[in-house]
Amino acid sequence: MGEFDQGFSCSYMLLKPEEVKFADLVRILIYSDIAKRGGVDSSEAREESFRYRWIIFISIVVQKFLLFVAKPLAFTGSGIEFLVNLLSCNRNPGVLLLNMIRGRMVKPDKESATFISFIGNLDKRVKLDSGIKHGDARYFATLSMMASKAVYENRAYIETTVKDHWKMDYLGFYDYWNDYQGKATTQAFVLYDKSVEHDTIIVSFRGTEPFDADAWCSDFDLSWYEINGVGKIHGGFMKALGLQKPGVWPKEINDPEDKPPEPLAYYAIRDMLVDQLRKNDRAKYILTGHSLGGALAILFPAILIQHQEKLLLERLEGIYTYGQPRVGDEKFGEFMEMKLKEHKVKYFRFVYSNDIVPRLPYDDSDLMFKHFGTCIYYNHRYEAKVVPEQPNKNYFSPLKVIPMIMTAFLELIRSFTIIHKMGPEYREGWFLKMFRVIGLVMPGISAHSTQDYVNATRLGSSDVFLSPSFDEDV
Repeated sequence: MGEFDQGFSCSYMLLKPEEVKFADLVRILIYSDIAKRGGVDSSEAREESFRYRWIIFISIVVQKFLLFVAKPLAFTGSGIEFLVNLLSCNRNPGVLLLNMIRGRMVKPDKESATFISFIGNLDKRVKLDSGIKHGDARYFATLSMMASKAVYENRAYIETTVKDHWKMDYLGFYDYWNDYQGKATTQAFVLYDKSVEHDTIIVSFRGTEPFDADAWCSDFDLSWYEINGVGKIHGGFMKALGLQKPGVWPKEINDPEDKPPEPLAYYAIRDMLVDQLRKNDRAKYILTGHSLGGALAILFPAILIQHQEKLLLERLEGIYTYGQPRVGDEKFGEFMEMKLKEHKVKYFRFVYSNDIVPRLPYDDSDLMFKHFGTCIYYNHRYEAKVVPEQPNKNYFSPLKVIPMIMTAFLELIRSFTIIHKMGPEYREGWFLKMFRVIGLVMPGISAHSTQDYVNATRLGSSDVFLSPSFDEDV
């Protein structure tokens, strides 16, 4: 291992669902030492509780299922996106039928700037809030959330949005390699927000798409790596960010044989930022993302810290994550809080209402995952408050089921009334209304939509960004 590798992986537990056979799954449940079971590679030989082994069992089974259905799942997602865009291109079902009869049906182009993803169809807003300018405490939060929403779209859509609607510089959209999945599964785009008051680069990581089995595998992969003096980190997210086989993360990849077929997210983004920051002494940058994208955004500086990237740490303006899952254990959280404070980096973790994703993986003695930093929590009325942890931190509480269903019902009603209260910009289409109905059956799923996070950052009070806890401590 290289200079960083030895300090990187002092211990680990890796799940390898592609190698697991049925007999291995049975053994995981029966025998307490999972390190000796097929499909599990661990540096530690120790007795594990049945509950922990059951969670590992579920993680492996879910990943194997996702690998099995990856192609039909992607096909289904593409079909839904095509049909929704087909309706949009032809205005409505009636016009579509008429155009089909006339032989004038307009077919959507998946690579065009007008094609919108499944997530984009939940919230079609493109323009920034004209009432929130630089100097408003909400400015970077609203811009970062819009960037976190836009990154789910294709290259042409993002470029058009950044250049034509936001009047900012588009620096590129990229697909990054995942060495463990053997393909490019991580996406991000970069923009440059220039004005008289500031020069800010924004890096936005894409989150989990509903029909992307690879991204879901990253989410459900409960592998972990422990870094000396740092703590344990979620292995699935590390792999998506740029970890190389067999669990190595050198500061530089100098050997051509070690270079993957396509760039790894961490190295490519790091080098791009260094190049941009050296051109402009006053430029700073922000990291952001929704869902899985938020996890990658907060893990990126963790690797910068390990590699002692002084320039990048000094010029990091802030980290804004939305609906972000937990990424490490308590020790890792304490380490990151200390280092972010040391480098005066503001880290805002946004959670809307009953969103299920920030409440996963579990925060308990078996899974050891913990949030860190200060959470900005919004209720279903978009009222914000600063809390150390969101309410109902682990989601699956029988006592919370009825209140969550009631909240989902109020959110569904609000989808019909918000336009009258807040104006046409807050109109919710039929696609999102259907999605909100799912929230009545599984509360917390529809609350993860980008629509509510955009609304929250625009309608929530700016006082939460001016909290003494941020100004004094960070």
